[in-house]
Order: sequence, then structure tokens, then C-alpha cells
Amino acid sequence: MAMTAGFCANTALAESKDTILIGELNSYKTLPANLGPYKKGWELAQEQINAAGGVLGKKLNTIFRDDNANAGDAVRIAEELISRDKVDVLAGVTLSHVGLAVADFAKQRKVFFLASGPLSDKVVWQDGNRYTYRLRAGTHALAASVAPAAAKMNKKRWALIYPNYEYGQAAVAAFKAELKKLQPDVEFVAEQATPFGKLDAGPVVQALEDAKPDAIFNVLFGPDLTKFAREGKTRGLFKNREVVSLLTGEPEYLDPLRGDAPDGWFVTGYPYTNIDIPEHKAFIEAYEKKYHDYPRLNSVIGYATVQALAAGITKAGSTDTEAMIKAFKGLQFETPFGKMHFRPIDNQATWGIHVGRLVVKDGKGAMPNGEYIDGEKLQPSDEEVRQMRKAD
Repeated sequence: MAMTAGFCANTALAESKDTILIGELNSYKTLPANLGPYKKGWELAQEQINAAGGVLGKKLNTIFRDDNANAGDAVRIAEELISRDKVDVLAGVTLSHVGLAVADFAKQRKVFFLASGPLSDKVVWQDGNRYTYRLRAGTHALAASVAPAAAKMNKKRWALIYPNYEYGQAAVAAFKAELKKLQPDVEFVAEQATPFGKLDAGPVVQALEDAKPDAIFNVLFGPDLTKFAREGKTRGLFKNREVVSLLTGEPEYLDPLRGDAPDGWFVTGYPYTNIDIPEHKAFIEAYEKKYHDYPRLNSVIGYATVQALAAGITKAGSTDTEAMIKAFKGLQFETPFGKMHFRPIDNQATWGIHVGRLVVKDGKGAMPNGEYIDGEKLQPSDEEVRQMRKAD
């Protein structure tokens, strides 16, 4: 029995030496429409990298854990991944409050963390730290991507609706600031801050209608967006009004709406049928071949997170935390949207954003076309970043 136990231990050790283990945590049960496609994109990239020889001659392997959309649970799970599962790096997270908690954990435990998609800019600015990098563009970039179009609409009275937690609050604050720069006489006549995941659509839509806005800025997403879009359409809230909306052009949010998708809204999203670059064509082909389905934006985010990790570990020559931190400074990596890099000043990737108008065709909403704005162009000045990111 002792020989068997020793053999098993040695085998496990041998296997661990041949594997780079990633600890990934995310809100899988809370956001299945987002994170099902995300995991598929992740696994496709990992499969492709391993088939091509892996990273530093080792296979990538990932332990996926659910953070229960709870900051406290996420920190506990991150500790388990590091202490019990002995992962080499941490990655993942979609919800902003969870991302902030895990970023702080990474700082306290001195472990490398690549945040895939939390949108709060505090992750890389006010609460940024040397151990945390972020892939997806945040609330400032999202607001900056739509503000010029909003200003050109020349609507004076704006109403705002958003989920009442870090992401929603930050997105609205950024939009107000960006629109005020471009249209100083703009007025914000109503705000509806709703509990995340618990929208009571009737009273909210009526309150917005009562304010008589010329245009609406929406930050709701997921089931809240579905309720808002349907109730607003039923009550005529959107008739003869411009609506600017974050995230709504992503298939994961359009698909549940079907024919109730809002026609004509100006949105950020993912016009996957019309991105005409070789990297995206190759991604689409591989994704559809493996899953017999079209990708969502979160499929791209999961895929690109693994690409970034592979590029960073290769450059570092190991998964040593200090080597990873050094390697990710200015790191260039491939994505389905083309080459990107991590900005040395704030550890933020130059993830770009597609903007455009929604259409409803054949009983389904779609974002058929979109302008791609490079993420580097959507960031504040270096001096502004230095003022916010005092930790470094």
C-alpha cells in the first residue's frame, strides 16, 4: 500500500510538472447566458494551444469554480485555488464587485490575477495593484465609445437607468462626464437606479416617461434588460426617443429578447457576422465547427483571456509571480479582434469596442454592422490615470 501511495504521489507530481494550472472563477450560475459561451471560448483556445505543443512545453489545464456572484465567496474560493489546488495563476471574474474583491486578494496574497471582464475601472485605477491585469475595456471606455454619437443626436434632456451597484454607478458617472464635455448644455432629468436582477419594470418605465426626456441612456443588462425593453416597448417609452445603451448589441443579451429587441438603439456590442479580419474569421470557423453554434462576445473574451495568459507565460519563461508581472507590462498578444497589448501605466489591455445601431429582422434583434474603436483611443490621459492609480 505504501508503494502504491508513493507511486500515486509521484505520478501526480510528474503530471503537475507537465501542466500549467489556471484557477478560473466566475458567476456561472448567476450569468449562464454570458458564461456558458465564455467557457466554450476558453476551452477552445486551451485546446488549440495544447494541440500546438502547449506553453513552455507544458499543457494548459484549468480549474473552473463558481464565485456565486458574491465577493466573500470569491475570496474564499480564490484562497482554495491557491492553497489547496496549487494553481499557478488566477483568472476570470465578470461582476465588478467580485473583481474588486479578487484583485485585493491578489494584492494581499501576492499572486498574479488576470481579470477577464469586470467592468469597474477601479480594478485597474483607484484600487489597481501590480498583481492585477485586466483584459476587457471598462466603464470609462464604454461611455467614451458612445458619447460622441450621443452628442451628435443633439438631445438636451436625458434620463438614465442602471443597476444600482458598482458597474452601473460607474457607467452612468462616466457617461455624464463624457457627454458634458461634448455637450455642455445637456440636462439629466431623471435617474432610475434599480436593484441588480430585481427590476420592477412597470413603475420604472412610468417614472422615466413622466420625466419627459428627449433621450435615454441605459446600462441594464441580462434579465433586467429584457424586462425593461419589453415593458418600455409596450408602454411606448421608446417611441420618437433616442436610446443609447451599453452592452445591448451583444448576442447574449439580444437573443432572449427575440422580436422584442429594441429597433434603432445605439449600442455597444458584437457584430460577429461582419468582422472582416483573418483572426476573427479563423476564430468563427473553429468555434462553429466545435460547438455548432455562433459565438457571443463572452466567447471572444474567454478565448482571448487564454491567449493572453499563454503569451504572458511564454514571455515570462515561467509562472513565477514576479516574472509574470514583468512580462505582462506592455505584453502584445493575439485576439480574434487583432493584436492588443497591456498598457504599462495601468495594466489595462487595449480591448476595443464595437458601436452601432440595432435592427430587428426576421423576428430577431441584431447588430448587423459596427464601427470598431481601438481601446487605446478610449482611455483617459496618462496624467489622469496617474492621479487615479496612486497605489503604484
